[in-house]
Amino acid sequence: MAGFRRVRLPGGASSLTIPFMQTTGFQEAVEAVSRGDKRYHPEAYVFLRDSLEGTLKRRKKVTKEAGGHVAAVELLDGFRIHALGEFGPMAMTVLEYWGVRCSEDVGHMVLNLVQAGVFGKTDEDSLDSFIAGGFDFRAAFVVPFASGRIPLNAPGPDEVRSAE
Repeated sequence: MAGFRRVRLPGGASSLTIPFMQTTGFQEAVEAVSRGDKRYHPEAYVFLRDSLEGTLKRRKKVTKEAGGHVAAVELLDGFRIHALGEFGPMAMTVLEYWGVRCSEDVGHMVLNLVQAGVFGKTDEDSLDSFIAGGFDFRAAFVVPFASGRIPLNAPGPDEVRSAE
């Protein structure tokens, strides 16, 4: 392992300690988790990790802080932004294929990785953090495209999106 990052969940004191592992270690953990909990496709766990990394990168651009605490609601927002950026109007289809249908599923995946020793947690951490801080997947991933609206992660009229 290269080091640790703490991810804060709603409620202030709650946080997850996330060891950043080599890809092989992470892949092995995902394979073990996927054998035990077949609800989620292994690729969903990789996507979750990438969403966390993207969230931390966006935060660093804004606050100039590397790492630190990431609230469940912030992680979920990063997950939403990453899904829209990667898959656009196909986001809901891809996530459903992977078994991820709601914010609670993201919480279950995080807790699965905690149990596998990939993420750490404090006594206060719970699935409720992801449920309370969650969003409606249909509203985020289907409605913007079905109604002709601009996706929720699209830059405003005065913003310029730079390539990440």
